[in-house]
Amino acid sequence: MSEKKKLVLHEDLVVVILGALIIALSIGGLILPVPAFSWSNASELTQTVLEPANLGIILIQFVFVLVIAVIGALLTGKSLKSYLLGFPVVYFMTILALILAGNSQVKAINLEAVIFSLGLGLIISNFFKLPEWLKSSLSTELFVKIGLVLLGTGVIFGDILKAGSLGLIQALIVVISVWYFAYWLCKKLKIDDELTMMISSAVSICGVSAAIATSGAIKGDSKKLSYVISMVLITAIPMMIFMPMFANYFGLSQAVTGALLGGSIDTTGAVVASGSLVGEEALKISTIVKFSQNVLLGIAAFAISVFWTYTKHPNSKDPDSKPTIGVIWERFPKFVLGFIAASLVFSFILDAETISAVKGSLKNLQGLWFALAFTSIGLETNFADLFNKQSKKPFYAFLIAQGFNVVVTLIVALLLFN
Repeated sequence: MSEKKKLVLHEDLVVVILGALIIALSIGGLILPVPAFSWSNASELTQTVLEPANLGIILIQFVFVLVIAVIGALLTGKSLKSYLLGFPVVYFMTILALILAGNSQVKAINLEAVIFSLGLGLIISNFFKLPEWLKSSLSTELFVKIGLVLLGTGVIFGDILKAGSLGLIQALIVVISVWYFAYWLCKKLKIDDELTMMISSAVSICGVSAAIATSGAIKGDSKKLSYVISMVLITAIPMMIFMPMFANYFGLSQAVTGALLGGSIDTTGAVVASGSLVGEEALKISTIVKFSQNVLLGIAAFAISVFWTYTKHPNSKDPDSKPTIGVIWERFPKFVLGFIAASLVFSFILDAETISAVKGSLKNLQGLWFALAFTSIGLETNFADLFNKQSKKPFYAFLIAQGFNVVVTLIVALLLFN
C-alpha cells in the first residue's frame, strides 16, 4: 500500500506564509507581551527575569513560536516528531542566551543576543555528541527568513523621508561604492564567492541583517554566515567606542558625526549607543542614516539574487547561455517579497495607532527568530570550521573594506551634513 504523499512547499514560500500569519495575528489583536530580560545583579535577575509572571510570558511566547515552527515543519515536509523533541531544547538555549545578553554590563559593551546564541550552540556541538533527533530538528534557514520578513515591519519609508532625504542619499552613495570595493578586494584576495557576497553586503549595507539576507539570496553556507556575523559583531564594539572619540578629536559637528556613525558602524544597536555618546542631534542623524541603509536591504537582496543567478547559472555545459526568467524566478529568494510587502504595509497602509500597538511585540519576535537561528547555527557548526587558516584572508578583507567604508562615509557626510 503506497504511503500518502505529503504536500511539501518551497521553504521561501513557507516563510512568507508564516511571516504574513504572524503579522496578521498581531494586527488582528493577538499581541504577545514582551518578556523582560534586563538585569544588573542576582537579586534583580530573580525579581524580574525569573519572576513567575515573566516566566509565564516566556512560556506563552514558546507556545506561539512552537506552533509557527510546527506549521513550518509540516509545510516543508520535515519530521514532526523531531521538531516536537528538538525545538524546546533550541528555545531553552536561546532564552538562556537572551538572559545572558540582558545583563547591564553586557549591554554596556553592546554584545548582542545572537552572539550568545551562537556561542552556546558552538559549546554544546563541540563538546557533546548531538542526538539525531536534535540535529534533524534544526531549521536555521526557516528561522532566519521569518526574522527577516518581520524585520520589514520596522522599515518605515515615511519616517525616513520625513526626517530627511540626505540620509537616503548618503546611504545610496555609501552602499554602492563600498559594496563594489569590498567585492573587488575579496576577488583580489581570492576569497570564495559566497564569503565575498556576504562580506560585501555586511560591510556596505547594514551588518548582520544584510549578511543574513545575502546568505538567503544565494543559498549560502550557514557556517560562512556565522563567521561573517562574528566579524561584524567583533568590529562593531571598538568602533562604537572609538568613532565618537575620533569625531571629537577632529572637531566634527554632531550632524556630520551622526552621519559618519550611521553609515560606518554595522549594527543598529551599536549605532544608537555610539550616537548617544555624542549627543541628541548625532543620535537622530545616525539613526536616520542607518534606517536608510535598512530600506535598501530588500532592493539589494533582489539585485544580488539576480546577479548570483547570472554568474552562477546551473548550465555548466553551456556557460555562455543566459538564465531564463523562469530560472531567475526559481532562484529568487521569495522571502525578500515578504520583507518588502511588510515594509510597504507598515509604511503606507496601517495607521500610526495600529503600528504603535504592534511594533514592540513584532520587534521582540523578530529578535527571537534571529536568536533561534543562531542557536541552530551554533549547534550545526564545529569550531574548526568557523575559525581555520582559511579565515584569515576574509578577516583582512573585512577590516580593509571597513576602513574604506569609514573614509567614504566621512567624505560624503562632510559634503552633505557639514
